Amino acid sequence: MDLLNTLVDKGLRRELPTREEALAVLATSDDELLDVVAAAGKVRRQWFGRRVKLNYLVNLKSGLCPEDCSYCSQRLGSKAEILKYTWLKPDDASKAAAAGVAGGAKRVCLVASGRGPTDKDVDRVSETISAIKEQNDGVEVCACLGLLSDGQAGRLREAGADAYNHNLNTSEATYGDICTTHDFSDRVSTVQQAQAAGMSACSGLIAGMGESDADLVDVVYALRDLDPDSVPVNFLIPFEGTPLAKEWNLTPQRALRILAMVRFVCPDVEVRLAGGREVHLRSMQPLALHLVNSIFLGDYLTSEGQAGKDDLAMIEDAGFEVEGTDTTTLPQHRASAEGDADAGQDGAAAEPTATVPAPAPVDETRRDLVSVRRRGAGTDLPPNA
Repeated sequence: MDLLNTLVDKGLRRELPTREEALAVLATSDDELLDVVAAAGKVRRQWFGRRVKLNYLVNLKSGLCPEDCSYCSQRLGSKAEILKYTWLKPDDASKAAAAGVAGGAKRVCLVASGRGPTDKDVDRVSETISAIKEQNDGVEVCACLGLLSDGQAGRLREAGADAYNHNLNTSEATYGDICTTHDFSDRVSTVQQAQAAGMSACSGLIAGMGESDADLVDVVYALRDLDPDSVPVNFLIPFEGTPLAKEWNLTPQRALRILAMVRFVCPDVEVRLAGGREVHLRSMQPLALHLVNSIFLGDYLTSEGQAGKDDLAMIEDAGFEVEGTDTTTLPQHRASAEGDADAGQDGAAAEPTATVPAPAPVDETRRDLVSVRRRGAGTDLPPNA
């Protein structure tokens, strides 16, 4: 049985591929790309049908971070000309969230820069969560506040947080190359604290930082071991003024192969197309919907995204539908709630041929695609939702 048929069969059974199989997906050629997408798409439809969950980011505190994560425009010493502001008031944050919900978002993601929250910060975010929940019936709230201290996860859960996001970002072996102010185990611990407190865990990766195929597979397998409900796949946005500004290592084809590999390794998990999709997938974004079942709507933390109305049009044009608040995202065997929509099993796997090395970095002139956020939270301009 060929590689893709094997991976489809395993995905439909929720069976983990071998590392060699995951690496082989990343090594497939551009000629095989549609075959890879079709195969991973069959697994996606088995567990999620043609539904797309929309998520909306609210940046509660922008810039001014003491951590030195090389990929981040908000890092210590960043020269990126991003918006910088301290904590939004709960009412202002709730108003920003409402714009995303009005645009179709099912989940609001509350993010704040920094190593981790103080107890006062947790109180502030708890007020924001309450305000959002009161004003938006059925909306999910995910907090992303950095490394958690003892007891903070429980307090956020009690305040109504449905989920907590903390990404692993890259493999444990190479984590020290992108950050020195905390380590890989700190991130794992925070995800585990969120799970222990009863929150849904959200944890993913950043591709395009110069990592090897083995690094990508390592971090996805580490995520599989943690078993988060949601795995955001970010593609590096090489902000000018950050150490990774020259890392333009991705093509649209490479990005799609990465998403397919994640889907095969995490077949029944919410795989979210996150930051950098417009920069690196460009006109091939609709193909990614056959691999992921979740995207961010509109803008990101410090960069501007595709217009929210264009996101909605893309989903409709590609033959998918926006997931409603009355539908449980995860398959029934993963979700505690009932009422999951049944997913179909249409689509077909196809045969791979010879493999080729990863493509060379794209030209640096593509850096003009990075658009710093100048609207929404922390400004007087309306948000993009």
